[in-house]
Amino acid sequence: MSDLPPMTSVKRWLVTTNHKDVGLLYLSTALFFLVFGGVMALVFRAHLWEAGGIDLLTNREYNQAVSTHGLLMVFWFLSPIATGFANYFVPLQIGAKDLAFPRLNALSYWFYLFSGLLFGVSFFQGGTWAGGWTMYAPLNVPTYTPAMEAMTGGTAAVLALTLFVMSITVGTVNFLVTIHRSRAEGLGLWNLPMFTWSWLLTVWMMLFAFAALLAALLLLSIDRVFLTQYFATDQGSSLLWAHLFWFFGHPEVYIVFFPALGIMFETFQTFCGRRLVGRKWVIIAMVLVAVQSFLVWMHHMFLTTINLEIKTLFMATTIGISLPFDLMVFALIYTMVKGRVRFTTPFLFSLGALVLFILGGITGVFLGAVVLDYEFRGTYWVVAHFHYVMVSGVTALVGGLYYWWPKISGKMYSEALGKLNFAVYFIGFNLLYFPQFLAWETPRRVFHYGEGVQIYHQLSTVGAFVFGASFLIMFATFAHSWLRGPKAPDNPWEFSRTAEWAIPSPPPLENWHDRPSYASGRLEFVDDSQAATDGGVATAETELHEEEHADHASIWPLGIGLGMGVFFLGLSGMTPYMAQFAAARGAEGITDMGEPNVIYPIILVAGLAILAVTLFNFGKEEFNVPEMAVAERWPFGGVGNTKFGIWVFLASDVVVFGAAIGAYIFARLHAGWGTWEPVPPSTEAGLINTYILLTSSFTVILALVMAERKNRKGLLGTMVATLLLGLTFLGVKAWEWSQEFAHGIYWFTELKYSLYFVTTGMHALHVILGLLVAGFMIFRIVSIDAYLEDHRPVEYFGLYWHFVDIVWVFLFPLFYLM
Repeated sequence: MSDLPPMTSVKRWLVTTNHKDVGLLYLSTALFFLVFGGVMALVFRAHLWEAGGIDLLTNREYNQAVSTHGLLMVFWFLSPIATGFANYFVPLQIGAKDLAFPRLNALSYWFYLFSGLLFGVSFFQGGTWAGGWTMYAPLNVPTYTPAMEAMTGGTAAVLALTLFVMSITVGTVNFLVTIHRSRAEGLGLWNLPMFTWSWLLTVWMMLFAFAALLAALLLLSIDRVFLTQYFATDQGSSLLWAHLFWFFGHPEVYIVFFPALGIMFETFQTFCGRRLVGRKWVIIAMVLVAVQSFLVWMHHMFLTTINLEIKTLFMATTIGISLPFDLMVFALIYTMVKGRVRFTTPFLFSLGALVLFILGGITGVFLGAVVLDYEFRGTYWVVAHFHYVMVSGVTALVGGLYYWWPKISGKMYSEALGKLNFAVYFIGFNLLYFPQFLAWETPRRVFHYGEGVQIYHQLSTVGAFVFGASFLIMFATFAHSWLRGPKAPDNPWEFSRTAEWAIPSPPPLENWHDRPSYASGRLEFVDDSQAATDGGVATAETELHEEEHADHASIWPLGIGLGMGVFFLGLSGMTPYMAQFAAARGAEGITDMGEPNVIYPIILVAGLAILAVTLFNFGKEEFNVPEMAVAERWPFGGVGNTKFGIWVFLASDVVVFGAAIGAYIFARLHAGWGTWEPVPPSTEAGLINTYILLTSSFTVILALVMAERKNRKGLLGTMVATLLLGLTFLGVKAWEWSQEFAHGIYWFTELKYSLYFVTTGMHALHVILGLLVAGFMIFRIVSIDAYLEDHRPVEYFGLYWHFVDIVWVFLFPLFYLM
């Protein structure tokens, strides 16, 4: 399937892979989750009208409302709405026709949608997650979850977040390849538009931060479903979760804010009528923040037992990361001072975002000091500061909706309604959150509070409803524009200069009729077919260019997303089965996990069946995505899109395995390294498996050589050998595990056994995935003589397989020898 149905057809939105369509899907879905999370906030704010609560919610329902509000806003709204803008406008700003991997772009959206649907389903599984959006241990494991009230729903929420992070990973790889390898001729990195610059740094942060979160969620999911002991013990489990979560959590602040910052830069330039002051230094400051964001996570852990010297170091890094932001704030202020400001709706929202961010940043300095953090941590001061920072980003993102609405819709909006929207928004926001600074002694996430601060909470609740009304005005403004608004010109803003304003509103399917180029120092459009014509006769390259057609439709990303959603839904209900299994084998501390429900294994198997069919057809599908013939690709000009994408993906996988191995090292150090004996029953088995995997790496290299020589029999034989060696590795691993089981040792027995089974199990899962790919490649070789004309897929498979082997080289000494 490659032809794209019209936009009025439902089918189009199910099969589209076009970046603008996917962007619209992201934007609309994110706005839905904004409403979802906002309703949760209104409900619990109404409950807090009186100091003792107004009995609108039970205690557990209150905790669910607060927790789901945080999760929905941080994950299912803030990052995805920025992803929607990036999907739509980054390819336009850099002169590309689409993202590097359109089907993966669609897949990232469907993972996102089905993760959100799974999160919604969790409400109907006895109750959803109620342990706070930070999911602190040990309250995040089954032992501390009421058995019959929210066991399955809480697990479904964790799995939904895991699927969401998988969506982020797929999208991140796609954007990094696109921005680094598909820029228009002459568009160097320094000259990228500021929104694209902000998004480039955002996805680099996403690549590593969300990988750490994925590792944490995988360990937590295994704890909840398979009853391992990562976060259920008193052996440092709370501190382990905090390290893993906040290594993601603090970069997430900048991941959320950077796209908003990019929109602020764009709108300030457009509506001040001048280039951003200190543009080069602003970019350098953003790079510094992106790097430093991974060096400040421990300031969230000042109340833990970490020694004072370490806390002082992280206090210094926290103060240090605020300095580049000072530069960015002053750059925006001086751009206003030296420009001629036009107070349009997009600019008002961007200016409002700057004001709110300054206040949020100043109040955050208090929390960066160890001594003051002891006083403020866990209070409404943190709630207010957090929202002044995060929702200042939302403010700029709303400004982005207004800024780009004419380009997306082809219609102008009412400035009067837009300015009314801003006024209600800004008043409602400050009425909602500023009183929380005054009520700072209230502990966060409580459903009762002291009567002395009731007036502040009542003001906050009134502000919540005013703030919510502002979004109704926003939706009404866009609806009025869509139905009655005048036609928008291609460029409605006098001083906008980025490439998306140089094409019709809304943009055509292929974005550009002629190739955009910055070779002359300014945006021009080159007619390649005319330029390649020699004496009126088209060259062969011209004819090839004219014949190339990019596909825009595939049903299989939707199918894979559905399969993953169904599989995770089935997995969420498997804990009672595992509890029965563990209890039958004498496991201690297994509480009542509820009665098993036979529907969940059926759903799980159905999900696996859907995945098998859709992944197979995804691999078989011929989907043409020609690389740009002329493009700026520094510093990655020497590798193709797919190869670079695999390298980027493996970089994130390094963090996943690094977190899992780090958890093992942390637990051993906490217990005393020498107090643990190696868990595996046989060092010789581990050594044999090491030889087997190293040999399989050699057969993969031979397979590449055979493909390059177009030797079909040799290619088939070496790929089959790789498959057999991988199966042998799994066989030896199965024997090892069976020996443990025979002696009554399972993954739920003790923490050290959990660490062994889970870490080596994660590696075995990577081996299995590699073998499935190898089996598919063997099928293609047998059926259509694949990879003889183009051997690159064999090389790409080899990169993954070598990575799996390298990971084992680290696991073998850690688990078998030390």
